[in-house]
Amino acid sequence: MATPLPLLPTAVECCAPLTEAPLTPEQADALARRLKALADPVRLRLVSILLASPDQEACTCDLVGPLGLTQPTVSHHLKKLAEAGIVTGERRGVWTHYRVSTEAISALLAMLSPLR
Repeated sequence: MATPLPLLPTAVECCAPLTEAPLTPEQADALARRLKALADPVRLRLVSILLASPDQEACTCDLVGPLGLTQPTVSHHLKKLAEAGIVTGERRGVWTHYRVSTEAISALLAMLSPLR
């Protein structure tokens, strides 16, 4: 049976759209951490691979080949995305299966969009 990993805060919890009010220092820090997690070419590729995968999820073991990186390096990048609330993981046996939090991505886009 699959064991979900502990839930991490998502971008949904960060802030209102920037058009509604200026960010507080705490909100700016939270948003910057999430954007910084995405502002890495490997992590952007991971997000795109996950979103394009069947059921929009993949095992860590299935991500090593397409990225041409070692399993520890892929796990490091997935950990950074998980800490930012961009992906969630579910342990299945010895492997963890990850999926993108579409709610977190939608919240980031809505927050940054100048249009309502």
